[in-house]
Amino acid sequence: MWEILINSIVMKKLFLMAAVAAVTLCGCGGKSTSVSEDKAASDSTDKILIVYYSQTGATKAVAEEFQRQLGCDIAAIEAVKPYDGDYGATIQRWREEVDNNVKVEIKPLDVNLDDYSSVFIGYPIWGGTYALPMATFLADNAESFKGKKVVTFSTFGSGGVSTSTRDVVAALPDAEVIAGYGVRNARLAKAPEEIAEFLGATDFLDVEIESLPDYSDVTEVTENDVRIFDEACGSYQFPLGTPLKVASRKTPKGTEYRYEVESQAPDSTKSSSIIFVIAPDDGSAPEFTEVVRF
Repeated sequence: MWEILINSIVMKKLFLMAAVAAVTLCGCGGKSTSVSEDKAASDSTDKILIVYYSQTGATKAVAEEFQRQLGCDIAAIEAVKPYDGDYGATIQRWREEVDNNVKVEIKPLDVNLDDYSSVFIGYPIWGGTYALPMATFLADNAESFKGKKVVTFSTFGSGGVSTSTRDVVAALPDAEVIAGYGVRNARLAKAPEEIAEFLGATDFLDVEIESLPDYSDVTEVTENDVRIFDEACGSYQFPLGTPLKVASRKTPKGTEYRYEVESQAPDSTKSSSIIFVIAPDDGSAPEFTEVVRF
């Protein structure tokens, strides 16, 4: 089962990063050199809406970048009782609501989902899946998503793209759900370029896709592999585990590593994860891009 999931993750990485060499952007607030014009020439009958929930502003920034590149409508989900505490307070409230099966009340959205054929839904990752206000939105509007194309995007501390997209599929069984884009909060500055790549790979923008090489064979980690892993993951607030095996490949951005990692909880329970790390060619520090936990 895990081999199938790992292969799926790798194929997604291959697919989403394939447009790197084909897309050139200006600065974070600037306009792409040819993206908007290409979009206008693609499918004018496909009306797109972006719906997002954001607590800290990170998901809002990503949602607005999607809107800038797509030139589409956008709407924000708001909780009636806002999550306005710090990280610890938010986690405590979330746990209480999950334990008590609370459906978080949200304000009505001033949009008609029936007017759109594609809906991008964005959210922060809480507990490995979408935030509770998004859960309410999906539950209340499941029927309206019937036959629509749904694209997920998320912001997170370490990961949650695959698990949250899986949960969207379960919540919207009659929609066509496209595996989403995700970015760590620590890497938000990279989002504009990565979003253009994602939109090109999923055919929402008409850009040429160039293939990337396969990962190398999986091998036991070397001392240098461990050093790169530690540089990328050592400053993260929670331990991410011990790398055991690795595969790598060259990309236009640098060398990408796919580490197989083992972790041990305080109760001695062991778990496995895949951690992706990019080591840029320009000599800047390596950074991890996503953790996929099993």
